[in-house]
Amino acid sequence: MSVDKNDTADSANEQRAGKGRWFALAAVALGVSIIIMDATVVNVALPVIIEDLHLDATQAEWMNAVYSLMFAAFLLTLGKLGDLHGRRRLFLIGIIIFVLASVAAGFSQTGNELIAARLVQGIGAAMILPATLSTVNAIFTGRERAIAFAVWGSTIGGMAAVGPLVGGWLTTYVSWQWAFWINVPVGLIVIAGIILYVPETRDDTTQRGLDISGVALSALGLGAIVFALIEGQNYGWWRQDSGAISPVPIALALGIVLMAIFAWSQRTRLVAGKPVLVDLGLLGVRSFRYGSIAALIVALGEFGLLFTLPLLLQNALGFSPLGTGWLIVSLAVGTFLISGMTPKLTAKFGGRTVVRLGLATEAIAVAGLAITLSSSISGWLIAFWLFCYGLGVGMATAQLTSVILAEIPVAESGQASGLQSTFRQLGSALGVAILGTLLITSLGKSTSANLADTGLPPATQDSVTQVVTQSAGAAIPSLQAKPETQAAGDAAAAGMIRASKITTGVAAIIIGLGLAATIALPKLPPTPAPTPSSGAEPRRGRRRNS
Repeated sequence: MSVDKNDTADSANEQRAGKGRWFALAAVALGVSIIIMDATVVNVALPVIIEDLHLDATQAEWMNAVYSLMFAAFLLTLGKLGDLHGRRRLFLIGIIIFVLASVAAGFSQTGNELIAARLVQGIGAAMILPATLSTVNAIFTGRERAIAFAVWGSTIGGMAAVGPLVGGWLTTYVSWQWAFWINVPVGLIVIAGIILYVPETRDDTTQRGLDISGVALSALGLGAIVFALIEGQNYGWWRQDSGAISPVPIALALGIVLMAIFAWSQRTRLVAGKPVLVDLGLLGVRSFRYGSIAALIVALGEFGLLFTLPLLLQNALGFSPLGTGWLIVSLAVGTFLISGMTPKLTAKFGGRTVVRLGLATEAIAVAGLAITLSSSISGWLIAFWLFCYGLGVGMATAQLTSVILAEIPVAESGQASGLQSTFRQLGSALGVAILGTLLITSLGKSTSANLADTGLPPATQDSVTQVVTQSAGAAIPSLQAKPETQAAGDAAAAGMIRASKITTGVAAIIIGLGLAATIALPKLPPTPAPTPSSGAEPRRGRRRNS
């Protein structure tokens, strides 16, 4: 009597899942924690990294943006690879790539080396996130699945906020390199957990084949757009200093054209029955369309703010990396405190109303921070505004996902979840690019204007402005520390505060635009859909074009 190898493998997987599914969940949660934390852990260490590796402002932006950009560009493709060839395998490969890239990031000696390592980290993260979500969905059922999803979601929210504190502590007491190297021991634990406890799962119903042209078009298109936004200050928005045409408008136009071709190709391939990277017909669902737009805009404002705020706190207001981390933790405190009340608010008022209330709270808090920023602002006031901002995040972010997927058919929920995650990661990359560029541009103009009143020679003024701008403000503390350059340092610090007020104000406006996008959301039932733990059949959405 012969034994089918596939049956033997399936039996082994069932045994592994049955005995150790909670250990598997621990491995999944730990794997998710390092990729989410890495999106924010380097923000607090950024001023130190800029000074140590002599990064210019453009390199500093790329170091953050390229991680989210690669995350967004490959999330859907790699998620489908996991469905076809095994999520456990993809999870394991992703962790190995991520850990090796983290080692390379810590050993980087130049800005370009660090950017390259961050790029590879982003690809590893794009393997890990969809593999973990699909694995949780496959190995848990009923009430246990609801608990497992709660653990998975809480890990994402918690680690994004804890990341700055971890980065601040490591930078203060060890070195900035350990903001990356901490991924090594954690990653090794995750690898052991995958090998011992995580079962292999696949989706036998998914369409075979990959849309390689879609991958190339979307990656090149998004890359060209982000390149234009970040490099505009470096090459000039229209012409270079030499008078030659800048590559920035060319890259921007090319990116837009490539994304238009991408959208056309996806629709054409879908009609022809060929594999597609994403079913753009999902955007015909009103709640998904406007909810995804809101998610992109909110991520743009949130991650752009988390990129620019540590630069202000350390370079102009004198906070240490650890002190900066503690301030940003007040955001996490607000998020955790409101999380217990959010289900009750949702049951009473509906997810759409809770999302709007959260976004309004975020916009008010960020606007309040922008208005009150000054050289004499207290840490307590900054913590208060960040706490209020965290309350808004706690209400809006989790419920926004539910609202986005509320009308999506169950059969398409996997692809829709991946697409809305892509929108969020794209928003993160654009946030760093747009708000980072705005901060540096405003810093140069404000510093130049302030130096004009110091009586310094014009050549010295130009030199100081260039040094401060190119270092994203990291040169300010050293200028203030020397008596002969203290006046110039104080002028630059005032310029940094002015630039940060402008940038933070724009972040508030961006979040306000996210709130405006929710006006178009359809009214949804105030009672959430039944969960698997209730024994009821999950609500099946219906596509509604409007």
